[in-house]
Amino acid sequence: MDLSAQRAKLIEHLVKCGVLKTKRIVDAFKEVRRDLFVANETLQYAYHDIALPISNSSTISQPSTVAIMLELLQPYQGEKILEIGTGSGWETCLLSKCVGEKGRIISIEIDPEVEEFARSNIKKMKLKNIKTFVGDGSGGYSKLAPYDKIIFTAAIPKVDQTVFAQLNPKGRVVAPVGGSLLQIMKVFDRVSETKIEVRDYGTFQFVPLRGKLGY
Repeated sequence: MDLSAQRAKLIEHLVKCGVLKTKRIVDAFKEVRRDLFVANETLQYAYHDIALPISNSSTISQPSTVAIMLELLQPYQGEKILEIGTGSGWETCLLSKCVGEKGRIISIEIDPEVEEFARSNIKKMKLKNIKTFVGDGSGGYSKLAPYDKIIFTAAIPKVDQTVFAQLNPKGRVVAPVGGSLLQIMKVFDRVSETKIEVRDYGTFQFVPLRGKLGY
């Protein structure tokens, strides 16, 4: 099983399809091996463009979906980003590579078992700019706010005002918003203290976010 060749083929496919576009995001996909973040029993599918189960109904999202979300988020060097739903830790590490050593990734996961799995995976990458926490992230994580950007990795009924309050000026939120079975990928840009602009980017299917403001 040549996982290296499979990884290269998948990335090439995502670039050709126009899903992966930005160099720093493409480079992150090359540097952060998805096979290090999947369960042993699904290792052979690590570079298939599908979501895979990890633990307690949580999943590692399919690569094309992660690519779309990161391209919409546009993480830059030096930014401080909140990830809501650590999952396997794969996207956490992709974000880490995008923001670089001067950036920070704060990730919150409601399931202690999943957070432990993610933390063990993240350790393999030896990245110093990631902090993971166990807790309810449905309303963000105000303790370490403000953030330049916030990304939800699970479906949420709506993004609460408490989340927008944790954004820096000109900050951005990317989230799959809708019902528990089908969602619209939305980008929220803070254009002023009181105004949020919203754009829609197609239909997706995510696991429901748990927590007070989840399902």
